[in-house]
Amino acid sequence: MGTALVVRLALAAALAGPLACSGAGEPGVPEPDLVALPRGSVTFRPAGEFLRAGLPVGAPVVTASIGRRFSIMRRQVTADDYRRCVADGACSAAGSGKAALPDHPAVNISWRDAQAYAKWLSAKTGRRYRLPSEAEWAYAAGSRFRDDSLADVAGADRAERWIARYEKESSEDRVGKETRPAGSFGANEKGLVDLAGNVWEWTSACFLRVTLDAAGKPVGAPIENCGVRVLEGRHRAYVSDFVRDARSGGCAAGIPPANLGFRLVRDPDLWAVLRRLFGPAPTH
Repeated sequence: MGTALVVRLALAAALAGPLACSGAGEPGVPEPDLVALPRGSVTFRPAGEFLRAGLPVGAPVVTASIGRRFSIMRRQVTADDYRRCVADGACSAAGSGKAALPDHPAVNISWRDAQAYAKWLSAKTGRRYRLPSEAEWAYAAGSRFRDDSLADVAGADRAERWIARYEKESSEDRVGKETRPAGSFGANEKGLVDLAGNVWEWTSACFLRVTLDAAGKPVGAPIENCGVRVLEGRHRAYVSDFVRDARSGGCAAGIPPANLGFRLVRDPDLWAVLRRLFGPAPTH
């Protein structure tokens, strides 16, 4: 078997996703503070709407395998971080308004704003940055990931479930309207800070509508709506990605709510994977 084919097969086995090629990047844009996470698995309830016999029910518990190592930002992207992208002409100035303090999280961030920042940071550093998947966010959050599913109510319709959710959330302590400096909400056991505070964080996950059978198993393929994306934080949220004013929908003008921010994942680069597989290059 040729060496090139061996390398390709080894890489395919090592990682189940795209790789970044390490480069020098550009001076003046430091790498963010990252937490490296190993392969593993996470058990959680996926986001979306789940229907059984035409009625909404709680999402089933699933276990997702995290088949490759990745690194994730220790804290949320700050207003100061985001403004560098704005100053470079790569990010919308509507995000992270002038009132946001430099060491507070970036706010008023749409899903597309977060995507633009990830693209800019990738180009500046020579590494591949992206939004985390739903499973990656839950895995990184560890004990801070919250199962906010409602218990099934026999015969409950959408209105009854909406009222139950409203009563549940309104009875709990809520995140204040004002953001705080990064790290104010403490760290989880993996060293990530503010996972359940400051702002809700965008993921790459799309809103799903899934039909379940009597045993709670999916029937057919889910209906995917990528015009609505999943946010994680103190509890899960769903927000449109294609409007500046996420509260009113449609083609509204304005800015997203001030409680939307993000943190990014960095994929391992090609050369790091090769070194892990075959050892360092010879010096002679």
